[in-house]
Amino acid sequence: MGQRVTRTDFEWVQNKQSHVIRRNAMLKKYPQIKKLFGVDPRLKYVVTALVFAQFFMLYVMQNQSWKMIFLVAYFVGAVINHSLMVASHEIVHNLAFGHARPLANRYFGMWCNIPIGLPFSITYKKYHTLHHMYLSQEVLDHDIPTIAEAKMFTTTLGKLIYLIVQPTFFVFRPFFVNPMPIQKLEIVNAVVQFVFDILVVAVFGWKMLSFLLISSFFALSLHPIAGHLISDHYMFKKGFETYSYYGPLNWIHFNVGYHNEHHDFPSIPGSRLPEVKKIAPEFYETIPYHTSYLRVLYDFVTDPAVGLYARVKRKPLEKETVSSQD
Repeated sequence: MGQRVTRTDFEWVQNKQSHVIRRNAMLKKYPQIKKLFGVDPRLKYVVTALVFAQFFMLYVMQNQSWKMIFLVAYFVGAVINHSLMVASHEIVHNLAFGHARPLANRYFGMWCNIPIGLPFSITYKKYHTLHHMYLSQEVLDHDIPTIAEAKMFTTTLGKLIYLIVQPTFFVFRPFFVNPMPIQKLEIVNAVVQFVFDILVVAVFGWKMLSFLLISSFFALSLHPIAGHLISDHYMFKKGFETYSYYGPLNWIHFNVGYHNEHHDFPSIPGSRLPEVKKIAPEFYETIPYHTSYLRVLYDFVTDPAVGLYARVKRKPLEKETVSSQD
């Protein structure tokens, strides 16, 4: 084993996105991959089932104690809401109704959003597009921790605390590092969400609105299903900025673990991303990948070489765009 060294700076690079290079090479060698592009016809039904499942939880939990609310929010509510958040990621890429019907995707995203408790789907679309276009570029990619965050959470205890409060940074970081004008649909998203929240309070009480919000917080916090927030782009091996996860939790979060495959082909639904790896295995077999989100979280907290500084930052030499369909 090599010496464990605490990172004190980000990994600065000047190269083109590996995803752009790999995508072009793969499409040249395997043009049949284009047949995987398009909508996931099951997505709207799965999302609707998850939304109604959380409605059912409101009915079941309305008279429970706060202790039970926190327990069920962690073990059940957080799983449902995280699945809905990842479904929103699919919808952001227009994979529910296709690129020809962007408004249908945006309004369906609002439907997917409502059990989360706070409006985010339209705003997430706005910033996530930049994440793909300018992966790892400071300011433009909101997924990169700020220098202040990296300096604040450097110790083992600090990184553990960061995982607990991670939802706060995930939600508010974009507004500090790259504030963008508010869109009309964001206002619509907010109105729809707050009307739903008012209805929840009127029918089930404040406790159940709290249940939704607590579930959403746990969904992005110190929870195994939230491991992909660390595994996706934190640098566990020098020189690699994106990592896939091929474990069983992909089943409940729309294969977002196939993250290299997703960044290579954001127009392919999560349900078909395993097919990409099957068609072109030689493009992925040499890339490091994860098999356990629990191990990812453990290594993030305990390994000095992995932490908030363990991110690639790309110097903006040129614009790098995703597929024209995105």
